[in-house]
Amino acid sequence: MSVSNAEKKAPSRPLPKLNELDTGEFWQATANKEFRYQQCANCGTIMWYPRAHCTGCVDGDLRWKVSAGKGTIYSFSVVRLSYHPFFRTKVPYAVAYVDLDEGPRFLTNVTGIDDPLTDVHVGQCVELAWEEHDELCIPLVRPA
Repeated sequence: MSVSNAEKKAPSRPLPKLNELDTGEFWQATANKEFRYQQCANCGTIMWYPRAHCTGCVDGDLRWKVSAGKGTIYSFSVVRLSYHPFFRTKVPYAVAYVDLDEGPRFLTNVTGIDDPLTDVHVGQCVELAWEEHDELCIPLVRPA
């Protein structure tokens, strides 16, 4: 018996694992829509992505902080073709490096726009927007 297109399961976004040694605490906090980053208690270096040691002084006394969720677009690209089943249905879309006001720079998708070719620009103010899943949320951004 064949399955019709309407009966096929929609492709899903690939999701991170909640038990990863370095990033697990970050992903667990996203369930509460918190964007956590690390700061070294020894030298003050702010780090993103989460890790076990400071990239400034290699100390291991890292403190978790929570971002207010405001930032600016540092750089971006518009994806017009994707081979991944989930993202294939989203093209064209913008992928951006975002500088949060507290210092971390992270890579994410820009949402809440009509046309990524005209509605996204370097220096644009953005805020966190969350894509909800069962055990975690994916941090995206939208124009502020």
